[in-house]
Amino acid sequence: MAGGLSTAARLMGGFFEVTGVNHRYLVVIDDERYNLGSWSRVSGLGVTWQVCEYRAGDSNDVFTYVGEPTYSRIRLSRAVCFDSQVVQEWLCQQANRYRPLSGTIQLVDSVGLKIVGWDLKHFFPVGWSVSELDPSHSGVAVETLELAHTGFLHDDVKFSL
Repeated sequence: MAGGLSTAARLMGGFFEVTGVNHRYLVVIDDERYNLGSWSRVSGLGVTWQVCEYRAGDSNDVFTYVGEPTYSRIRLSRAVCFDSQVVQEWLCQQANRYRPLSGTIQLVDSVGLKIVGWDLKHFFPVGWSVSELDPSHSGVAVETLELAHTGFLHDDVKFSL
């Protein structure tokens, strides 16, 4: 029974060794020019598409087709840590000049190896906050960073003649 879990992992093709742990995310900007460190929570990583309808002439048939994608804002949260200073410096640079950035949110395993990543296009910070700093409440101070972006799918339209 002692080797049961490792035997099961081998039989399942190493499933247990490559599963992303749902509480470790890394945020890297501009090909590692900025590393905002590890985050424990990511929300808003989603996309929806408009549903478009068209009715031609006097026909009662309505044609439905997919429209433009809309991406949600992303909220990153973690306990305040040494990397919080890196975020503050990055926010100061962004406040003084807007430059569209690219970056990656990576889900990593227990040793920090990338399992999957989402490449964000043209993103910028739209909010940052830290939880209430009140000594009468025990708990961890949490910082939250909110990002707007134009997408993470590789859906660029390319025309060829």
